Amino acid sequence: MTPVGFEPHDHSDCIDVAVAAARAQCEVNGLHLTPIRQRVLEILLRRHRAVGAYDILAELRSEGQKAQPPVAYRALDFLVGQGFAHRVERRNAFVACSVPGQRHAPVLLICRGCDAVAETQADRDDALGRATAETGFTVERAVLEAEGLCPTCRDATA
Repeated sequence: MTPVGFEPHDHSDCIDVAVAAARAQCEVNGLHLTPIRQRVLEILLRRHRAVGAYDILAELRSEGQKAQPPVAYRALDFLVGQGFAHRVERRNAFVACSVPGQRHAPVLLICRGCDAVAETQADRDDALGRATAETGFTVERAVLEAEGLCPTCRDATA
């Protein structure tokens, strides 16, 4: 999987594809992608950065919605629970999943320069895969995080 998030791309296409995938997965599973859940997903997709719940709230309020913290947290819990977003523990924030609806082991690459977050995928041959295979442990959910510099920030400091 090529990391998604550091390279320039068409955000509107990215948003349309991810929202359509989320809508389809919700339909298959008998769930509802409510307008607020969809709007929070769109906010995450537009930024490709770790976004905090209060930043999401501020954006919702700037759009005229009377959103309170529980609204944002419930939407984020739903999006993470369904695999449409990931929690970025290092930043106490969230990022949209680049492959919604697909079972995978995400690796989040977090740029300490510009706060961009790219997502790639761990495979069974990585250290976590080997460690769990050796112990017989079955991983049900894992998100690995790495912090460093994206290509743009790295080149700017060189």
